[in-house]
Amino acid sequence: MSSVAERTPRTGAGPARRRSTASIVQGAAIALGFVMLVGGFAVLALQYRPYRIPTSSMSPTLEVGDTVLARTGGAVGRGDIVVFQDQDWGTATLVKRVVAVGGDTVSGDAEGRITVNGHQVSEPYLAALGTGGTAFSVTVPEGRLFLLGDFRGNSLDSRSHLDVAFGSVPVSGVRARVEAVIRPLSRLGLEPRATAFDGLGGPRAHQAGPLVPAAWTSAGGAVLIVAASAAGWAVSLTRRVRGRGKV
Repeated sequence: MSSVAERTPRTGAGPARRRSTASIVQGAAIALGFVMLVGGFAVLALQYRPYRIPTSSMSPTLEVGDTVLARTGGAVGRGDIVVFQDQDWGTATLVKRVVAVGGDTVSGDAEGRITVNGHQVSEPYLAALGTGGTAFSVTVPEGRLFLLGDFRGNSLDSRSHLDVAFGSVPVSGVRARVEAVIRPLSRLGLEPRATAFDGLGGPRAHQAGPLVPAAWTSAGGAVLIVAASAAGWAVSLTRRVRGRGKV
């Protein structure tokens, strides 16, 4: 006597499996997007600080009212634009360019041109040179920096404080290195690395840090979250429309 095994038809198993797979893919995409968004933002929040440029002393590189992003921590080299404070210069947070480091002998003429360790430095980023500056020649003490504005004819910088530590400021007074302008949007962009001092050897100006990769990662994560959510909504809507059409 033979027996026949009865099998229950698996109606709807295919669509259910497809829905499950689609849900897993969507969830994974949203999770990845969240990690990218939070990770990129965390790098920006931990390593960068915004500062507003208060004067025209760094013109034309940085203009009055510009908002910059500056990276905290790390070493400083000749050519870097730094945000700093020094009690001998007052209580304000200032932005200037490093032109000499501890042990360097730096001199300048009345037009704003400088010579470091016997090498005249050509600085293409400067505003038009003029008269009325201060001629000087000093040796920077170890552990300190000599700072000048790019607008040499309109900058209260190390030349104005030569009576205190030869115009230098302590390295510990540096808060961050400027890497980009973020406002106004018409001036949005990275500050190029200054190569004017490369012929002197180290320490040289630094390349931009993880600012751009972190920003793109965060933005990409946001886009991925929105795209995955929208795709899931679109698929769900399509299924509902098709289901109503079969009724």
